[in-house]
Amino acid sequence: MRLAFVVAIVFSAVVAACRSGPADDPSQVTRDVELPGVETRGFTPREKHEFSRYVRELGSPCPGLAVPVAQCLLEKRACPACLPAAIAIAKAVREGMAREQVEGLYKQRFDAAASKSIPLDGSPARGSDAATVTLVEFADFECPFCQHIAPQLDELCEKKKPNLRLVFKFMPLAMHPRGEPAARAAIAAQAQGKFWEMHHQLFANAPRLEESDLDAYAKAIGMDVARFHEDMQSAATKARIDADRKLADGLGVKGTPTIFINGRQYDGKADIEDWVDGEIAASLK
Repeated sequence: MRLAFVVAIVFSAVVAACRSGPADDPSQVTRDVELPGVETRGFTPREKHEFSRYVRELGSPCPGLAVPVAQCLLEKRACPACLPAAIAIAKAVREGMAREQVEGLYKQRFDAAASKSIPLDGSPARGSDAATVTLVEFADFECPFCQHIAPQLDELCEKKKPNLRLVFKFMPLAMHPRGEPAARAAIAAQAQGKFWEMHHQLFANAPRLEESDLDAYAKAIGMDVARFHEDMQSAATKARIDADRKLADGLGVKGTPTIFINGRQYDGKADIEDWVDGEIAASLK
């Protein structure tokens, strides 16, 4: 009997210890947060708790505004990036991302320190210089992944103009023997104001990138073929490729395509249109 009595006392103490703490104190219970403009209907109780915790813990994306995302929105602070940030967090929770994934996504997309300065001078670009979102792509014309994403980026540019500008950087990889000749052809086309026409030919007709193919594309878009040949072999063309490769190395680019959106590297996991929309929304506030 004595042993049973002692066990009962110990068990009661353990249960009491497990139940003690903030959860027993109604004044310390933190309610789930509802934020204007952020859709959380359909969230499970666990997802609501996770979302609420993230927006209370993660700081505002705007420099100099030292408040959490939730406070930023509830108090209508002057940070246009808070709403896109909260929407991105809600989407990550809905997709079942782990905490480290959510925090990594947030840092990559919204931490000012994650943004890199990328010089654009001389690079072929489409879209308005006044666009609020600049998408920089490092690509290789022989890369099958670059070939796959090219029409998607074309469609995105058309859909989001005049708010989106696309800038192309040359990064022919050593593993692709026709990548550099194709890059030279595109730079030579740029010298005649025909870069995007050649860009389309190279990606649409891949993997046909032999010398005769490049000549055919130049003729098809109305280029001066003699000048085209000369510009392909010029020192300026080599310098452009070398400069873009050096820039890629400095930015830590490891492969193609690598995309930066307003200076932040796109991870390839998030929906690129959602990311661009968030940048546009932040700029229009």
